[in-house]
Amino acid sequence: MSRILVVGDIHEPVAHPGYLSFCEDLYDQWDCGQVIFIGDIVDHHAISFHTHHPDCPGPSDEYELSLEKIQGWYEAFPKARVCIGNHDARIVRLAESVNIPSKFLRDYAETWDTPGWDWQYEHLVEDVYYFHGEGCSGLYPAANAGKKMSLNVCMGHVHTAFGVTYWANPQRRFWAASTGCGIDDRAAAFAYGKHFKLRSVLGAVVVVDGTPYAEPMPVGPKERYHRSKFK
Repeated sequence: MSRILVVGDIHEPVAHPGYLSFCEDLYDQWDCGQVIFIGDIVDHHAISFHTHHPDCPGPSDEYELSLEKIQGWYEAFPKARVCIGNHDARIVRLAESVNIPSKFLRDYAETWDTPGWDWQYEHLVEDVYYFHGEGCSGLYPAANAGKKMSLNVCMGHVHTAFGVTYWANPQRRFWAASTGCGIDDRAAAFAYGKHFKLRSVLGAVVVVDGTPYAEPMPVGPKERYHRSKFK
């Protein structure tokens, strides 16, 4: 039986303090054998075309903080597939903007010391298309993408989208899953969204023999993964 844990956007070093524990627990509870990170492993707030928040670290400090956090994820999940997200690719986009060829850049596994992770923009596993989701939007971004491709789809990217949608044609049934994310909305890197009416949904997805199950992360004041339990 195939059981895949799909981890949402983590944007290290600003993941929710309890998200790693939540994902480790899901992996064990569902007896998973594979892990897919849906993208945006790092935030790269300091390396961006957008305005840099004054309370956030600079590029070198952010790299060191991110590397330390990612090593915690790598220790928990030493073998995994990774979908490269738009934040992960900020280095590449910035280099391209000043005519630096890709041959001068290190690959993702080397940069983040994750030799057991397979970093690709997309992964097709057992008739399910896993990708970060850049370019997809709307109330049901994963379903919008899946309907365009006529594929079962799992994606992240839209932090406010979470859950599974089904649709069918005369020949078969399809599904699309949005993973939610694992970010810390209180971090300065996300200050731009502090007045948004829709907030991030923390969660992950488990795919069992091609069937998706969306697992929201209990983060309320009296729930298991509230930030007060992770100092």
